Parts: sequence; structure tokens; C-alpha cells
Amino acid sequence: MIQRFDVGPRMSEMAVHNSTIYLAGQVAEDASADIAGQTAQVLAAIDALLLRAGSDRGKILRAEIFLPDMADFAAMNAIWEAWVVPGQTPPRATVQAALAKPEWKIEIVVTAAV
Repeated sequence: MIQRFDVGPRMSEMAVHNSTIYLAGQVAEDASADIAGQTAQVLAAIDALLLRAGSDRGKILRAEIFLPDMADFAAMNAIWEAWVVPGQTPPRATVQAALAKPEWKIEIVVTAAV
């Protein structure tokens, strides 16, 4: 069985299948924030979605991070490293990519276990 959350005409925010949670790319609500602020917003959104599915950041299986500007890499990592669970850091990829809106500084996609 597949369970979908916040289903829209284009996408769902999250799907759960076989005890695995798949999140859509998460971006900041307040795009006027700097990279640290946007990263914190995105991580809070991930926390909230994982909680709704009965999981948490310690159960993340994989993370994909998209940055339009790699000059933001160090500042993003400072927020990320304070957020992840020590000893439970997931496999991760960080790539430079243009995002759908130019004001977005980061997008994160996460897969986690329930």
C-alpha cells in the first residue's frame, strides 16, 4: 500500500511505502532569508514531515541537497551538521543546480525509514 500526504495536482509532499518515507524536495517558505535561514527552514519542514509519518531525522536513509551557489556550501553545512544526529549521519549528495525559483538558495530531498 502507498500512503500519500498533501496530494496536489502536480505532486505529493510525501509518500510512504513498505516502511520507507519519500519526501518531495523541500524549500524555504521565507525565501528572503540567507542560506543559513533557508537551510534551517527546510530542515524544520523535513522534521515536521517525518514526524507526521512516524519517523525522525535519526532514521534518514539518504539526503540529496541542491544548491544554486556552491559558495553557500560551508554555511549550509554548519546548519546541517548541528541538525543531524551524531553517529546517524545519512549518506548524502550535494550538487549545484538551478532551482525553480531564483530566490531559493537550497532544496533538500530525503528518504527515511519509518
